[in-house]
Amino acid sequence: MNRVPVDEARLRRLLGGPDLAWLVERVRRRLERGQPLIGPVSLAAPTPAQRAAAERLLGRAPGGGRALTVRLDAVDAVLVRSGVSPEGLTAAVTMLTGPVVPSEEVRRSEDQAWAEAYAPLIALAGEVPALAEWAARVREGGLVRRYASTPEAARPLLAQVARVLRKLPAEPPRSLSVFAADVLGSAHALDDGTPPATLCLSGIRALTGHPDGAGGAWRRAAWASAGLLRDDVSSTVLTLNLGGTPALDWMADMGEPCVLTLRQLAHHPPRTASPVVHICENPAVLSAAADIHGPDALPLVCLQGQPSAAALALLAHLHGLGAAFRYHGDFDWGGLRIATTLHQHVPWQPWRYTADEYRAAVAAATPAPPPLTGMAALSPWDPDLAAALAEHDVRIEEEAVLDALLADLGGGPAAGETCECRDPGGRADARTGDARLTHGSSRRP
Repeated sequence: MNRVPVDEARLRRLLGGPDLAWLVERVRRRLERGQPLIGPVSLAAPTPAQRAAAERLLGRAPGGGRALTVRLDAVDAVLVRSGVSPEGLTAAVTMLTGPVVPSEEVRRSEDQAWAEAYAPLIALAGEVPALAEWAARVREGGLVRRYASTPEAARPLLAQVARVLRKLPAEPPRSLSVFAADVLGSAHALDDGTPPATLCLSGIRALTGHPDGAGGAWRRAAWASAGLLRDDVSSTVLTLNLGGTPALDWMADMGEPCVLTLRQLAHHPPRTASPVVHICENPAVLSAAADIHGPDALPLVCLQGQPSAAALALLAHLHGLGAAFRYHGDFDWGGLRIATTLHQHVPWQPWRYTADEYRAAVAAATPAPPPLTGMAALSPWDPDLAAALAEHDVRIEEEAVLDALLADLGGGPAAGETCECRDPGGRADARTGDARLTHGSSRRP
């Protein structure tokens, strides 16, 4: 059946002027929704020019009242009868505004486009199970659409994020800018505030267990938890009597604390490890061990709060050499969180860090210790510890149990372990006892 063409010139004079644009827009909206073009449409506060244009279209005044009301079936009849648009209002509005795509079809098409845009994230979640839950949250949330308003913009952004997260954590740790240049082609691609950086930091929290937070210091620590550093000298870790390099051996012979930078650990890590390395939270413990035991103190690493990138790099390296870890921290909610974070990176056994030790410390505390503050936390290595903290509601800092910790660090029974340590060449050395090993006159392996 041949379609009768619309008289475009007459149509534009009759219906295409600015004073009837509101009417054309209402008709198009109904077409997109699949609604019939019958019944009235109204304009609440018409101008005199809009009233006059409607009167010219219909050949009569559209009616009184404050609002301007026009019946669509009446407009359709005028267009057909006049020959301007023999097929009626639908053909006329299509001529004026272009083809009409139903809203439902538009939504289906847009949903499909967004599903395709998330394909890099879906593939990543399949390859890295630890990121599966995070990827689902990103898809359901609005973070991606905040930075990429269209699927066409979202797909390359998510492809960048997937490339970054696939290569994390970086081992050994690397400069963030150098990493960005290698992976994304620009040293500034992961600068603060960029969409890839924001999305990658969100993924890093899921990947490494780094706690939520905000601010420049938090972002630096979050990147560092995945082995990416703003620089390689600001991240440090405090140690005592580790040994394993000429410099560390010299410091251990003196029994003096040593501060190691991430750069040193990346370029000159310890070549050997003691079978047992103790870990504390507060530098006061390490300082007292150096004062009391000097070169005879067992190897000790101090976290000084949440573990730094340098601390995590050191402990991961020592673990790879066969070292076992004994950990003690403050008996408070923050201490439990630090211990849990550390356990997500390296395995450790509690070092006087159990519910029984906490209850004994509470009973012996004089004067009464301060109350707990902050939100409660879990203690997966000893669930009863978190329950005991909630029961007694007081904090016991490491300094309050310093005498017991120092006794262990001098080689007491609690320090004993058996493990197999390996040097980088893979040679095993079974060691037992209190970890004070002989190397000439030294305790280092």
